[in-house]
Amino acid sequence: MSLIDRVRDGATPEASAVLVANLVTLVGVLVFEWNAATLVAIYWFELAVLSFWAVFRAVFAGRPSEFDSEMLIVGALADRPTAIPIPFTGVGIQVSTLPVIALLAPMLAVVWFVAGTLTVGVVGSGALEGDAIDTVTLAVFAIFLGEGGRTALEYFYRQGYREHSAQTAIHGVFWRGAVLFFVGLFCSFFAAVADPSVASDEPISDADPTIASALLLVGIVLAKFGFDLVGVSRDRLAAFGESIGVDLESTVEPPAGEAVDTSLAADHRRARPPVSGRLLATTSHAKRHPTTLFVGAFPAVFALLFAVGGVWSGAVGLVIVAVAVPLVLVHVDYWLRYMGIEYRVDDDAIVAYDRLFRTPLWRVEAWDESGLRVERDRIDHRLETSTVVVELPDSDRHLWLPRLREVEPVLEVFERQPDGVDFD
Repeated sequence: MSLIDRVRDGATPEASAVLVANLVTLVGVLVFEWNAATLVAIYWFELAVLSFWAVFRAVFAGRPSEFDSEMLIVGALADRPTAIPIPFTGVGIQVSTLPVIALLAPMLAVVWFVAGTLTVGVVGSGALEGDAIDTVTLAVFAIFLGEGGRTALEYFYRQGYREHSAQTAIHGVFWRGAVLFFVGLFCSFFAAVADPSVASDEPISDADPTIASALLLVGIVLAKFGFDLVGVSRDRLAAFGESIGVDLESTVEPPAGEAVDTSLAADHRRARPPVSGRLLATTSHAKRHPTTLFVGAFPAVFALLFAVGGVWSGAVGLVIVAVAVPLVLVHVDYWLRYMGIEYRVDDDAIVAYDRLFRTPLWRVEAWDESGLRVERDRIDHRLETSTVVVELPDSDRHLWLPRLREVEPVLEVFERQPDGVDFD
């Protein structure tokens, strides 16, 4: 399904959820006589609801997230186009989604807390008083159901999750969150400073939160509704621009992920590193991630300070940390990339296969390589193994096949000897 088809099929449920959320607040202002402070509280809780469902959708996004494959640990997950299946459903959790959730979920929580501090915190205890607590609870529940219904219909029933990565599934909440924040901030500011009984040297939380008239609050609700509709229509505008050749795109189409051809000759061979080779990272792998040295530099600096001060126990402990942390990070990255990998080889191609998730990772044909070399470090000498490095044409990408006992089957695919052997 193209971006245009996705937008055409999926925008109506999103617009309906926006309509429900804004009708709830409009009814609260006109029927239940909510004041500005209560309206601010509703907007704050609405931001929490939007964030919750955005993270929920991101968890089950069907496309892998995009990262630089050379990034430490995160890049290792991005190189795995695999998903953790949810039993009895066709839905899974992409492995590359996990670092996105780990980063964005706390970020949204911080945004929500800060927004509440600058909006609800301004109007103080006047936000929820008396009957307002009950009506606000019902309103938040209605908004929660509306957003949840949109997620169930658009994302799962219509299988919209197949067209999203974790980044694209969660990006919309930032636009609506910004609208909620500025509208809520305006409400709280107006309710706090419009009361003429408050002196300039008194805290604005002492202002009367009921000072805003119903007419003004209705205008605020309608203004927010308009901004929400703009947010919903951004993908429509991008799709329309795409159809006429104009770049109006507001989101990036997530990578679809290409299927790996696993067809090989019936008599193909399999190559796997020995168990010890899977556990011990190669020297070349450590050189690929020099940033780990900076991680170890911080405790090393403090170790030097402790040594200058004569606190040798603390200095020794920090030196151990400075050495151990980079080694652990390098090895975790190495394990994520190669722990469960085997290489299936015939006369024309090599297929890397993840035995843990039973998923092919990549395929290289005999004519795909532009360079071929063999590396050996001191551990390779002890284990009697070698690492084959395949350079791909028109790309800076390299394929590493580490710690192989027998490299001849791999080299025979390319029908030539390696350019050289590197000894570390």
